[in-house]
Amino acid sequence: MPLTDMPLRALREYDSGVAAPEDFDAFWAGTLGAARAAGAEPAAYRPVTDSGLATVEVFDVRFPGWGGQPVAAWLLLPRGVERPLPAVVTYQGYSGGRGLPTENLLWSAAGYAHLVVDSRGQGHDTPDPDPVPTPQWVRGFMTRGIDDPRDHYYRRLITDCVRAVDAIREHPAVDPERVVVTGGSQGGGLSLAVAGLAGDAVAAVAADVPFLCDFRRGADTAGEGPYLELVQYLGGHKRVDPAGVFATLNYFDGQHFAARATAPAHVSVALMDPVCPPSTVFAAYNRYAGEKTLTIWEFGDHAGGRGTQPVRHLRWLAARGLAT
Repeated sequence: MPLTDMPLRALREYDSGVAAPEDFDAFWAGTLGAARAAGAEPAAYRPVTDSGLATVEVFDVRFPGWGGQPVAAWLLLPRGVERPLPAVVTYQGYSGGRGLPTENLLWSAAGYAHLVVDSRGQGHDTPDPDPVPTPQWVRGFMTRGIDDPRDHYYRRLITDCVRAVDAIREHPAVDPERVVVTGGSQGGGLSLAVAGLAGDAVAAVAADVPFLCDFRRGADTAGEGPYLELVQYLGGHKRVDPAGVFATLNYFDGQHFAARATAPAHVSVALMDPVCPPSTVFAAYNRYAGEKTLTIWEFGDHAGGRGTQPVRHLRWLAARGLAT
């Protein structure tokens, strides 16, 4: 991957020219309304007494997501901190799940309530009962249900992610006005989606090297990673119409969610990223409707700023009154 897939000056001005579907807002309003009606019961929090953690309370969580189906998460609450707390909701990178509580200690150590959300079908604890049979030759998640946006995998996963915000805002230890969404790669793209769909329920967004943005550009320029699933799918099945594939994906494109988001956003991009080419990130960032800050890692790959990026997020949130 070269330093940039286009010059930085061009990236700052880049617009894909792709418009949202005319029924984009109605599609998502109907999707979320149906999910909330199907899963009206509160989230369940089971204390984990054998975590080995002395300064953090751990809860094994199930909250209602798509179709009311249970979605797994961890809730980590710092001990000895005045409540209610600001909360951070973390979404996972591609093929990742919620992992173990001991792998997710940064935000609780900083004094936040931390909800670590599993990804249906990708993690170990949340199955994806796909309502549409998936052909054996479909690999990965990008093309599951690709014939119709109503059946697509990311309709279910994005719905889960919005419902995670609904759930954490109702927890008595959490200040519902100070909920932050965050994640890297797929998690970053999901954070942008939730920011565009959840409105005032989200107080801030911290999205690193976000995936799920400008799908056609990603398929055209990515050298590694999940965008290549689209290349393989379209290259291997000549009877499939590319226009139809990208029309479906247009309902899940981060640039359209970004245009509807108003919460302050802290976004990072890496100019040598072969997985999420920088132009795909700029496609969403340049349309972001709220206050926004961009960190550019000139020589960063898909790991972006690595361990430096969380430090910047902590400082950025504290400057906006979103810390304990």
